[in-house]
Amino acid sequence: MFDRLSFPQPWLSLTLFLTWQILSDGVSGGSLVLGLILAWLIPQMTHGFWPERPAFVKAWRMPAYILRVLKDILVASFSVAWLILSPRAPRPVFVCYPLRLEHPLAISILASTISLTPGTVSVDISDDNKTLLIHALDATSDQEVIDAIYNSYEKPLMEMFQ
Repeated sequence: MFDRLSFPQPWLSLTLFLTWQILSDGVSGGSLVLGLILAWLIPQMTHGFWPERPAFVKAWRMPAYILRVLKDILVASFSVAWLILSPRAPRPVFVCYPLRLEHPLAISILASTISLTPGTVSVDISDDNKTLLIHALDATSDQEVIDAIYNSYEKPLMEMFQ
């Protein structure tokens, strides 16, 4: 009985609860109760879609990762805007990025992060989950894109998941 009352995805529940409080028009008794109900109910309803709990080894590194991604999104937005407004033509490339990550959630977070950053998009992943196809709007070489993604995103994700 207590198993059904537990939170099967505690990080998801916490995120849902905090998001609900931020989006509500102020913290009140009703918003707290409804936030707790949603934080419990949504993970219960989606429990079948989660094959296993996320394997965060160092979850405390996630806030720094999120701040890094937000900073990169802001910087890349200005870079793309400058590229569009400048007379110089972009140098688009498709890059086959060799993945070192093995956990499916970590690979998904990496692909999503790449697509969130303006100027890059994750296009496809190989069947063996070893290569990610990435399109970069402006790059001088494949290695430049690979090094930037590894140092900024994949290396911190490897520290969190492995």
